[in-house]
Amino acid sequence: MQEDIRIGTLVGATDAVRVIPQIIKHGFESFSLTFWQTTGETDLVETAARVRELAAEHHFMISSVGIFGNPLTGTGDNADTLASWERLIDHAHLFGTDMVSGFTGRLTGLPIDESIPKFTEVFGELSKRAADKGVRIAFENCSMDGNWQTGDWNIAHNPTAWEKMFNAVPADNLGLEWEPCHQMVALIDPIPQLRKWTDKIFHVHGKDATIAWDIIKEYGIHGPKPYVWHRTPGFGDTNWTDVITILRQAGYKGTIDIEGWHDPVYRDELEMTGQVHALQYLKHCRGGSFIPNPV
Repeated sequence: MQEDIRIGTLVGATDAVRVIPQIIKHGFESFSLTFWQTTGETDLVETAARVRELAAEHHFMISSVGIFGNPLTGTGDNADTLASWERLIDHAHLFGTDMVSGFTGRLTGLPIDESIPKFTEVFGELSKRAADKGVRIAFENCSMDGNWQTGDWNIAHNPTAWEKMFNAVPADNLGLEWEPCHQMVALIDPIPQLRKWTDKIFHVHGKDATIAWDIIKEYGIHGPKPYVWHRTPGFGDTNWTDVITILRQAGYKGTIDIEGWHDPVYRDELEMTGQVHALQYLKHCRGGSFIPNPV
């Protein structure tokens, strides 16, 4: 029997064939493949075929393919982002996944409310395209340094925005690629939020945060000192046993894929040290390996 919640990591899609064989030995059970702003010149058919060969050999799954850019503007470096969403929706099945993830985009420099009509137009069509192919769309809850009033990348970082988005496009195949880190950066408690939103959580990023409440109390959040750090799971403040318990109680059968490359300590030459620690830690929080009952 396979684990009902697998633990894996994010890998850049263009590097997947090179990187996965080097790190699969550490025990990763899934991989989320990501593109930045465009799928570019990548041959998705060929890449998918090579990844599927590796998956068959090493017994892992591809949890999602993602495109992280601004599909609502269609300008500059984001000119190909919307077309990349369409390509990944059309090719997701070749990777063995039914999920495409990314940012919603937003109208640059404007409040979230003013992006909702364009979001409705773009993802109304993308949700239909995805539904026709049995694909789910999951929005990462990252602010990309934006807020309610202004930003460059994403509106899906606040629960009020989620309500507006899902009311505007009430499609069953639209959901969230959720992680506690981005909520903690905004000083939101992720646990009650998770309980409320489990039915819309399609994918989970394994990223945590450490909040320095002593700094907040002395300097506030607009002072000269950092008050929060993105962390690899196992080094931050989140109780991942609670997270996994809540997900399991809600019937979640997806993956938790570690989003590395953010930790201020376990980085550079310590990057994979931190990621493998997170992998082992999250498996421990899951309850360890599956043990069959006696017959």
